[in-house]
Amino acid sequence: MMRVPRMAALLAVSALAGCDLAPAYHAPAMVLPVSYTGTGPFVKAAPSDQLRRGPWWQMFGDPQLDGLEKRLDEANPDLAAARETWQQARDAVAEARSGLFPELGMNAFTSENRESHHTLFHSGGGPYQEQSNGWGGAASWQPDFWGETRNLTREASRNAQGTAAALADARLSLEMELASDYMAIWGFDKQHEVYAQTIRAYKTAVSITQMRLADQISSGLDVARAQNQLASAQAADTEVLAQRSVLEHAVAALVGANPIDFRLAALPRQDYAVPTVPVSVPSLLLQRRPDIAQAERAMAAANAAIGVSRAAFYPNIRLSASAGFEDTGLGLASLPNALWAVGAAAMMPLFEGGLRRAQLQASWSSFDQAGDRYRSTVLQAFREVEDDLSLTDRLATEAQQQEAALQAAMKVQQISLSLYTEGLDNYLNVTVAQIAALSAQIAEVQVQTRRLQTSVALIGALGGGWSVDQLPTPGQTVPFGPLARVSRAASDAAANP
Repeated sequence: MMRVPRMAALLAVSALAGCDLAPAYHAPAMVLPVSYTGTGPFVKAAPSDQLRRGPWWQMFGDPQLDGLEKRLDEANPDLAAARETWQQARDAVAEARSGLFPELGMNAFTSENRESHHTLFHSGGGPYQEQSNGWGGAASWQPDFWGETRNLTREASRNAQGTAAALADARLSLEMELASDYMAIWGFDKQHEVYAQTIRAYKTAVSITQMRLADQISSGLDVARAQNQLASAQAADTEVLAQRSVLEHAVAALVGANPIDFRLAALPRQDYAVPTVPVSVPSLLLQRRPDIAQAERAMAAANAAIGVSRAAFYPNIRLSASAGFEDTGLGLASLPNALWAVGAAAMMPLFEGGLRRAQLQASWSSFDQAGDRYRSTVLQAFREVEDDLSLTDRLATEAQQQEAALQAAMKVQQISLSLYTEGLDNYLNVTVAQIAALSAQIAEVQVQTRRLQTSVALIGALGGGWSVDQLPTPGQTVPFGPLARVSRAASDAAANP
């Protein structure tokens, strides 16, 4: 029957083993507005109508863009590196968690030993040479009385969750960059189309001025002005093609292709429809942005680190045991040749010159710093959403105004050229009208391009369909159990959270 003192000691140890010195953690609360002040062609959405998960870029209905985004997910080296960072974070969880379990080991040895005949204090009756053989095992364990190992595990697990959110944020950022570059290339192709049409018209204008010069109806000044217009348009078109090539190289790098071998066919000539982006209430943005989730998990990890610093003020206790057999011959399984040892050790910090207190104070400061960064991330997220909503609205109005300006400029160009052809006006007015018409056409394409890029940015600012429930649970951050045998293939399979 167990004695009362022994039972009380076991109960005390059990109580200590459940001790947690980390402060209670609560996610930071922020006062959020009821709705966004920015306006634009978006719809207010209920939580169930939020951006759909998965390929958000399919909202633009372009199969070529779909294929490029898929290649990015499969072959982008920066994204692959981010996946490895996530895997390393999970391994850090397993490393921290290993302290909860006892350490077991085995050993075996054999040696041939000889003493000198002149060894001091040798009795002279024993042998000078003999073998020593042995084998055995050892075990040691440091009970987690103060929760240090559990808080180290929590800290690593929460950091791993933050790394998973960082991976999602990196993926979203790369997807947005690719889509934005793709829309810019579409804009350059549209501008090239405008310049090609304009160059053909300018060549016709040069021919008209040359015929009028030959008939002595006009001077060579008109021919020079027409040729200047033509050369300027050709130079501007060349610049557009050069910028397109640079962006094409950027797209190649994003999809993991060598820019030397990568070619992007001319994009569709039809105009893209600006997608309608569902926008929910501001409070849901905290659940939709991976960078906000990453900042919150960093704060939770810093909270667990406080518990680690507090545990350093209490004694460390380690239990150990070893057993085996040793013999001069091969009788290693004989009970008389058995040996064993058990023990316990404790170490209590008494004076370390303020080291522990400094570490505790630093952990509190890190927690406060993580909270400040969280609030900064939230404010930045709302700023991005408001920026993109306002831009979406203003650019829609600007597109309508630019369309009206284009129609007027094309009409002026047509009238000016007709008056010049009939000899009722000089070519200077034609030149002015051509410049205005070309500028209006290019401006219209640029506004369309900015509207598409702003739509991409708005989708990204709203999280791209991501949700905080996609974060791995604390259990999923543990890559394997204490008795599992891990292969490289198993590690690769767990690379995507």
